[in-house]
Amino acid sequence: MIEKKLLQPNRVRHIDGGFSFIPHRFLTDGFLASLNQMEILLYLFLVLVSDRYGLSFYSYDAICSFLQITLDQYIEARDSLIRKDLIASDGTLFQVLDLPKQPVEDPVIKQYRRHIKTSIQQSLWGN
Repeated sequence: MIEKKLLQPNRVRHIDGGFSFIPHRFLTDGFLASLNQMEILLYLFLVLVSDRYGLSFYSYDAICSFLQITLDQYIEARDSLIRKDLIASDGTLFQVLDLPKQPVEDPVIKQYRRHIKTSIQQSLWGN
């Protein structure tokens, strides 16, 4: 087993002023693996700018500017994070939500996979 030691004891992280954190199970339970790059980027931004309740109110143009992404990329990532039950938004306010029990597969992707599976089965078995 690897023994842990502080590499720079004078630089230990502290929560001062802000309140950003990501639970370890975001990684271990597969949430990170379930997101694409734009979704990760937007999710991490929203975590960084949110208060202790997960709330933030950055406008889409400010978010696009900070993240250097297009409006279409922002909308696609935002809508996907909402479908995956990781954030909520009313158009003005964002809330980073407590993680669900397990990653939620995007319904759009799920339907696409079902369609591909059906197409493959039909081509293989002629059904």
